[in-house]
Amino acid sequence: MVILSGIVFYLQGQSVVGPKSSFMYSNPEWITNGQWITIFGIIILGVGIVISKINLLRPK
Repeated sequence: MVILSGIVFYLQGQSVVGPKSSFMYSNPEWITNGQWITIFGIIILGVGIVISKINLLRPK
C-alpha cells in the first residue's frame, strides 16, 4: 500500500492523475515526496521478505 501511495503521489505531482483542484496536482514537491514514499515502501517490503525468510530457516 505504501508503494502504491507513493506512485500515486508521484503521478499527481507530474499532473498525470488526480483532480486539477488537488494541492498535489502539478506540484514538484509531491514528485519528490512520492519518490521517497515509494523508496520507503520498497525498503519495508524488502525487510519483511528478509524477516520471513529468516523465520522459515530457523529450526523449531
